Amino acid sequence: MLKYLLLAAFAATIPAANWLIRNVGTECIPNGPCLLPVGFGTMAPSGVFIVGLALVLRDTIQKNFGRLWSLAAIGVGTTLSFVVNPYLAFASAAAFLASELVDFFVYTRSVGEGGQWYTTGEGSAFYHETGHAVLLSGLAGLAVDSVLFLYLAFGSLDHVGGQLVGKLWMVLAATAIITFMETRRWNAAVEKHGIGDRW
Repeated sequence: MLKYLLLAAFAATIPAANWLIRNVGTECIPNGPCLLPVGFGTMAPSGVFIVGLALVLRDTIQKNFGRLWSLAAIGVGTTLSFVVNPYLAFASAAAFLASELVDFFVYTRSVGEGGQWYTTGEGSAFYHETGHAVLLSGLAGLAVDSVLFLYLAFGSLDHVGGQLVGKLWMVLAATAIITFMETRRWNAAVEKHGIGDRW
């Protein structure tokens, strides 16, 4: 059940971000995005918060269900990017695909450095994630998405600073939540099973 809920949440970020960018904001530019303030005096297209969340959800899918499910989710998300917003179809799909693949490769490479596999006292495997991989992959993905989407959709990087800041808030918040939850999970595993050797 959790697998399908995460996949549904990930898929929902695509139409949500595309709808927000065309309909919600304190300022809507003709033939351009609707903007929201994101801090430090910057404005960004209103879908930035949802896109930042999508990057972290993809990491969560990969951690819990593996690389193949993660890549399948990227494929579904890219297809939805084309379907849900014809106006921004190519820019949305291209930016989504590129940023999620960058996120995938950075997370896959970093996950062994940001956490460790341990064996419990009962011989089963347990992974302790510190948030390191989620943060690094999120930063890489948000940078690619911000630059590529704005350039392809609007031919301008005027709001790239706001894009970076807005997505950064979501990545930092999600990383903090994941780190907190993993720390609780780790402590519970230590208390219940004891932890043996690192892999």
